[in-house]
Amino acid sequence: MTSLSNAGAAVAALREELTGPVFTPDSPGYDEARTVHNAMIDRRPAVIARCADEDDVVRSVRFGRELGLPVAVRGGGHSVSGQALNDGGLVIDLRLMDDVTVDPSAEAVRVGGGATMSRLDRATQPHGLATTGGRVSTTGVGGFVLGGGSGWLDRCFGLAVDNLLGVELVTADARRVHASADENPELFWGLHGGGGNFGIATALTLKLHELPEFSLALLMYRPEFGRDAVRTFRDVVEPGPVEASGGVVHHIAPPEEFVPPHLVGDLVCTVVLTYAGGEADLRKLAQPLLALPHEAEIVGALPYAEFQCMLDDPPGLRNYWSAEYLTGLPDELVDVYCARAASLPAPTGTQHTLFPQGGAIADGPADYPVPFRDAPWAVHPFGVWEDPADDERCVRWVRDVRADVRPWSTGAVYLNFIGDEGADRVAAGLGAGNTGRLRELKRRYDPDNVFRFNHNIPPG
Repeated sequence: MTSLSNAGAAVAALREELTGPVFTPDSPGYDEARTVHNAMIDRRPAVIARCADEDDVVRSVRFGRELGLPVAVRGGGHSVSGQALNDGGLVIDLRLMDDVTVDPSAEAVRVGGGATMSRLDRATQPHGLATTGGRVSTTGVGGFVLGGGSGWLDRCFGLAVDNLLGVELVTADARRVHASADENPELFWGLHGGGGNFGIATALTLKLHELPEFSLALLMYRPEFGRDAVRTFRDVVEPGPVEASGGVVHHIAPPEEFVPPHLVGDLVCTVVLTYAGGEADLRKLAQPLLALPHEAEIVGALPYAEFQCMLDDPPGLRNYWSAEYLTGLPDELVDVYCARAASLPAPTGTQHTLFPQGGAIADGPADYPVPFRDAPWAVHPFGVWEDPADDERCVRWVRDVRADVRPWSTGAVYLNFIGDEGADRVAAGLGAGNTGRLRELKRRYDPDNVFRFNHNIPPG
């Protein structure tokens, strides 16, 4: 590897060649450019190339290869393990490549590799169209989709990866490749869950669905009613229409306008029932939940893109997440889940979350490397806090949640929900039966494992 101290000419040349800016540790804006969502991640790349177009990406890949630099790729910068950064290497930053082009007649959208969910949702909403997105608006579309993609609309429209129509990719040898069902189909298969292992996604084309209306019921309960709320939510969603989804979360009530002042700072159980349709049908569905004693409620229709922004978790906090996918949600497991909520670390933004699956998730293609699709429920302990002194207890709490529910675990996992938990967990997120096929793809497209700052697939 060439020392960066001896590569000043190469960096200067990169600055001349790129349309977008190039940051080094002595550049103004360097610290902002290396900041990601998780404040626990503090890495110092040698070079950050903020690419404005695909040509910039190609030039940056060549630069990194010529200097022998480790290469990380940044889209939204939202991964909990900080996969968008490295120490002493090159970061290819796609944030300027955030164009979103909607084709209403084809019910499809082309999304730049650096676009966030907010850009996507706000572009499709005027056309009454949507596709499965993340549960917050700040998530990067590229990493979200290529990792599988679970969100509020997945029971109705399938996982995000089920809606993938094509990917424009720059490979480890700086080639431009297009992958779709008809072009490089084996690579296209691997991109359905294989993440950024095979190249840099400079653009994705996604299928859109009609979504003229969207509505939700958000109900807040005291923790002593948590068991009843979870069971009732389960009994509403499991037999309900695929348009119904949402989640349950135990958390510390924040000082928000809709939170009664007497609850602020206390543990609460919040149920979010979402509905890909109108308010009248939602209200009928939500009646059993509304009948339970609750402290706050928001029920009504609202634009989907607005809802996507409602639950955004702020940047600059410390994060540690994990997940287990469950064989079901029997009453015994509900009791275990609610009991763990009592030990939720406070005061923090940590969330103890359950999500339903089923519907179009389970009905999607069985051979993609997203083995978690068959699980009817997922538990997602989402550790968020501010003080580094709380690191140990918050991380331990997340791990305790996993240990609690392991008797009901399918063993599969959604990789976008976890950090660096080792090779066995990566295999669990891709499916043991897919390992050989994915490693062969990695050997063909990235034999030197240039793209290894991810849930990594070693070359076969």
